[in-house]
Formats: sequence, C-alpha cells, structure tokens
Amino acid sequence: MASATKVSILDYFNIVFEGENGKIESNCKYCGTRIQAKRSVTSNFVTHLKRKHPAMYDEFVKRKDMKREGYSSSSMHTFPANVGNVRYSVPLIPGAAAGGAAGGGMGSPSSVAAVAVGASSGGRVTKFDKHDPRQVLISEAVAKMIVQDLQPVSMVGKEGFRALLQLLEPRYTPDSQHYIQNQLLPAYAYQAQLATRQALTSAHTLSLSLDICRDKAPSASGYLGITCHFLTCDWQMRSALLACLLLTDISSCSQIHSDFEDVCFSHNVAGRAFRVVSDTFPSSVKPCCLPGFLISPLQGNSKGEEGEVTHNTHNGDDSVPNGHSEEFEWEESLEQGLGVCRVDCFSRSLERCVKEGLRSCPPLSAILRKASSFYHYITSAVPAEKLSHVFDTTGLTSGSTALNDWAVQLKVLHRLLDSVDFLEELSGPSELSLGTSERVILRELTDVLEPFTEAWDMVHGARQPDPLTDRHVPISLAMPCVLGLCKHLSETSAVHCPALLVGLRQAVDRLLAPLLQDPLYITATTLDPQFKLSWSNNPDWHKQVVLEELNKHSNSPNSTDSTTELQADYPSPPAPALSPVSPLSRPCKLFSFIKQRPMTQAKSLEQELAVYLREEPTDEEALHYWRRKAIDFPQLAQMAKRVFTIPACGTVVESIFTTAECFQRSCDLPKNLETLIYLKANYRLLWT
Repeated sequence: MASATKVSILDYFNIVFEGENGKIESNCKYCGTRIQAKRSVTSNFVTHLKRKHPAMYDEFVKRKDMKREGYSSSSMHTFPANVGNVRYSVPLIPGAAAGGAAGGGMGSPSSVAAVAVGASSGGRVTKFDKHDPRQVLISEAVAKMIVQDLQPVSMVGKEGFRALLQLLEPRYTPDSQHYIQNQLLPAYAYQAQLATRQALTSAHTLSLSLDICRDKAPSASGYLGITCHFLTCDWQMRSALLACLLLTDISSCSQIHSDFEDVCFSHNVAGRAFRVVSDTFPSSVKPCCLPGFLISPLQGNSKGEEGEVTHNTHNGDDSVPNGHSEEFEWEESLEQGLGVCRVDCFSRSLERCVKEGLRSCPPLSAILRKASSFYHYITSAVPAEKLSHVFDTTGLTSGSTALNDWAVQLKVLHRLLDSVDFLEELSGPSELSLGTSERVILRELTDVLEPFTEAWDMVHGARQPDPLTDRHVPISLAMPCVLGLCKHLSETSAVHCPALLVGLRQAVDRLLAPLLQDPLYITATTLDPQFKLSWSNNPDWHKQVVLEELNKHSNSPNSTDSTTELQADYPSPPAPALSPVSPLSRPCKLFSFIKQRPMTQAKSLEQELAVYLREEPTDEEALHYWRRKAIDFPQLAQMAKRVFTIPACGTVVESIFTTAECFQRSCDLPKNLETLIYLKANYRLLWT
C-alpha cells in the first residue's frame, strides 16, 4: 500500500478523478466514501481517516513518524560493522563522557535521556507542537495508564518517568502534573458524563446500584458509588458509573440520600429507576476470605505483633461496632429514604452467608492456616511447570486482589486436597504436611461450601478476565440458587464441622430464604425462559403471584405505577411515538372488493402468561429471547425490560473500591482518587 520512499495520506484512497488546479476526487479504500479536495490540501482525507478509521490513522501517524526519524536519526545512530555484539550505540556528544562519568555511565538511562535532550538542543530533534497528533496520543496514553492502574498523578513529575518518556520519544514534551490533574482528567470525566447522559436519554428502563464502601483512612470514611444499569433500544444491557463521591466521617444516611437524589437529577434519571440495589449496611472494602488461608500473603495485609497475618481473621466485620442494632438503624434509614424500591444485592447477601458460616466455626482457622503454609511451601519448593497441571494458573499468580477471594481460595484448596499425596512426594517430607484428620476436615469444608462457590461463579458471570467488562447478571438466577442451597444444606451432614453447617443454615434462612416469597424474584425467575415455573412446587400459586405483580406494573389506567415512592414525585419519561399507518390500510372505494379483516383483540395478561408458560423452557439468553418475543408477548416484555435491569452481582465499582484501598495513601489528593475511580469504571465508555 505504502511507498518505501514516501508516506502520503493518499495511500489510503483511490483517486477516481483529477481536474484542474489540483482538484481530485477519491474513494476511501475501506468504506468507499467519496471525498473531494485539492492534492496540496489533504486535511479532508486526514479527518476522514481519523474519525472513521482510527486504527488506519494511527498506522499512518506511525509511518510518518518513522520516516521523520529515519532522516533525523541517520546522523545520530551508528552501528560499526566490525562490532560483534552491540546492544545499542549512542552518538558521542562533546561533554557526554564527563556527564556519563558523573551520572552513572554511558549506558545508564539518565545518560541516554541526556543524549536525547542534547540532540534536541542541537537542532537535530524538533519537539512536537502541543496540537501534534503524536503529542496528543502519548498524553492520552499516559492518562489512560494512570486511570487503569489507579496511579497518583504525581508520578508524571518523577525524574525516572520523564527520562523514560524522553528515551522512548525525544520529541515528546511531558505534561505537567497540574495540567493532567486539573485539566486533562477533568476533561475526560466531562466527556464520560456527556456520553452517559446521552445514552440514558434513549434508555427504555433502568435500575440503579448504590455502593457504599467504608474504610479506615484518616481523611475519609469511604466512597459512594452510583451505578446505572439500563436497557438500550436494541435490548442491550449497559452499565455506567454516574458518580463517585467522597464520604466523610460525618456523612449520615440522610446526607447520602440527598447526594443520591442530586446525582439522579443531574443525569435525568430521577423517578425512572425501577429498583435501587443497596446493602442494608455499608460494606467493607476487605473481601471475604477463608480465615487463615491466604494465597498472596504479601499483598498489603496488616500484621500482628508476632508477624502473623491477621488481615482476614474476622473477615472484615470489625467495621460494624454495634452488630445488628446499628445495621437495623441503617436499614430503616435506607427504607425511609429510598422507599420500597430498594432491594439487597444478591451476591453480597451470598457472601455474607459464607462469612457468617465461617465465623461460626473458629477451629477452622488453625487448620486453614496450616494448609496455607503447606501451599506456600509447595509453590516455593517445586518448579511451577510441575505444578501447572495441579493448580493451572489460579494459585500461581500473585499480586491480584482476586486471589484473596473466598471462592478462588476454596478452588485452590480443593485442588490442593485432590493432589496432596503427589505434592508431598514432589516436596519431600515436611512438618507442614497435612495429617489425615486435617485432610478430612478440609475436605468436609470444601464439600459443604462447593454449591456456594457454584452460585458465586454463576452470578458473577464465570469471572471475566477483564474486571471492567460488563458482567450484568439478572436477578432471575437468585431464586434457583437459593432453592439449590436450601436443598443442599438440608441433605448435608457435617461430622467434623457441625458449627459451620449450623451457621450457614441460619444465615441462609435469615438473608436468602425471604427471596422465595418475594413477588419480584418470583416474577423475574418466571420470565426467564430457561426457568419459567419448572422450579415451582406450587405452580398455580406462583402463577397467581406473577399475575398480581404484572397487573401492579402494567400500563392499564386502573393499575398503579410501578415503582417507588421516589417516582411519585417526579414526571415519568415521555411515551414512544406511534408507528405511522400505511395509507393503503385506509378504506376507499377502490379496494371495496377486499374483505375487511376482523379486528384482532389484544391478549390479556392472563392469556399472554398462559401461552408463554405452555412453551418449553429454553437455554436462550433472556434478553435475546424477549427481544425476539416482544411482538408475541408485548405486556410480558414490558415487565421483562424492567426486572432484567436489576443486577444479581456487584458492580464494577465495587471491585475498584477494593483495589483503590491499596493506592489511597499514595495519592496526593482524595479528589484525585475520586476522579480516577470514576474514569476507571467508565473506561470502556471513553476508550473503546
């Protein structure tokens, strides 16, 4: 495509006509768009490539830069033919030898950066203009790195970072910390707000998630994240973080609710939310872990007096000083503020059940701590290639916050027990080896918690490798999971860990069993085509519950509107415009010989539900099914649009809160961390 001696934007276009005064008409080689311009003025071609084909535009910029570098560096870099193993060569500039001796030698990064700067001052390297595309791309890449890794903006002022940039691209002028923090990042945040508001204007239905994460930082007590889950016109589910607000020690529930209302008004979603997912008590940023079993013990954990890791001994419940009384007060305040629209996050309720069950059996901590020590001894004494078929990659990767997740830990423990004899043969005899009784207790622990792990993986979408990807799982999975857990706990006996089984049963009865009587969850599960009423032991009663819920949220004049006490104060969104009627359907004398079609009477809710339930359940994804069946079951589809916006799992911002805890003390300003969390959660909205 491109010439070896010349780089031109016209390489990406086919010239179809060339007229007088250099006027040309050409077609884009990739989309066929016809563009008119002068051969000497190619801005129209560059603009088209930049807007419509950004990958091709980046390729063009790189080719152009390489061509410029070929001219500018031909006199700088020399590679003697008689040198056998040359790693790199740099030009000899007067004074470079003295500078190298004083600053660490000729091959040090500082000397290489000094060479680049010296070459620039000598006129052989010209700095980019601030509007140069290459300058803008590198600045954007630096900002994206800061956002993705939640790094403090102050890193751009560090000498080593600037030396690295100058080594990689001497023509680039690094942006200042003040510019990135006060102009560039706020500009990206403003773009994300505009994109979110534009997407929400055409959203059919939506629900909100309220994430309140507390921490023990001296300057703040946590963060408030407000996430919107909405359905597009083509039945695609999307999520966007509307705001990330800093909570102070004096932030009360009424203040949080006031901030929540302000955010809803600013994004024009006030009164439109079908449900608001919020916990009864602010969650801790610490994940739930198996007590004493840490896969990555060096990952920012606090230590006790004897150097023993005590990060997860109490599973993060220390932040609740008054137990259930304070939790009840918080729940009552939320109910008063949010009304009947508030629902609990199912995945967090599931996690709390596991946490309370583990806490009810303290003797497990010592055995799990020994199993953790044996695991670390094995992974340090045996080569990784010999362990790859035992642990795959789950237990061998360090430095990720997901490794201290109870479900991941349980899988590693399960694989450890399955291959414990083989691992002991590889590592040799050791006092850390697990005894027979300890193996039996750990095996009973994994067997009791295995269905909880299956439910956890199901509602988290089998854990995508990228935590920023949309992982919206609707609440229709909640009821089948609860039924399966109740059946498992009723049929399981624990000889060595009876307290664990009792604690799990009590937690499930208190936190999850009420969902079995909730009309919202019954309706959501019934409208899921893979379940319908196949789970029900009393189909007639559950069908009546679904009908009552459908009538409550239907658009008939005699029914009350759906949602919440919040919606009563705000106007509802405008109704969609009616489809135009074909003029051929109007009665006229010309078509008097055609028999008039009888008017088809609209099906009632009862008829739609009866026909829907007569169909066999299918494995088709719920939203895809209702997109296809919206014409056949219009009233059921309207309810499906609402219930499937409610997520069963936590939001992306929840995992970001956990990651941000490790970086909070390194950031210069809390405001900076708020912006980084907001941009990281909306990363795909800006840079995809």
